Amino acid sequence: QVQLVESGGGLVQAGGSLRLSCVASGRSFSSYAMAWFRQAPGKEREFVAVISRFISITSYEDSVKGRFTISRDNAKNTVYLQMNSLKLEDTAVYYCAAGSTGRSRQDYPYWGQGTQVTVSS
Repeated sequence: QVQLVESGGGLVQAGGSLRLSCVASGRSFSSYAMAWFRQAPGKEREFVAVISRFISITSYEDSVKGRFTISRDNAKNTVYLQMNSLKLEDTAVYYCAAGSTGRSRQDYPYWGQGTQVTVSS
């Protein structure tokens, strides 16, 4: 069992930056791939980024490539999402997830409660 707690969300102007953090408790953090998803009002939850276990291979949704960076610190049981050049359309609740590598929600049995990111003009 893994418990996930996100933090770092907030209100930021377009073009600004935020860094989200997700701290995991429970066993074997390093054995899980870690991902970020987001859900905007009225929309489905969508994949944002994933980082593999052990050797930290990363993959991104096309609209965030070059702007967002996912990283992990296994010693701190923490995964990060650095978000730069934020756009209005990045506004959403951001969720951290733990599971096997993939882009589907079904690949991740463990989820955090979410943190709100709001980008203003």
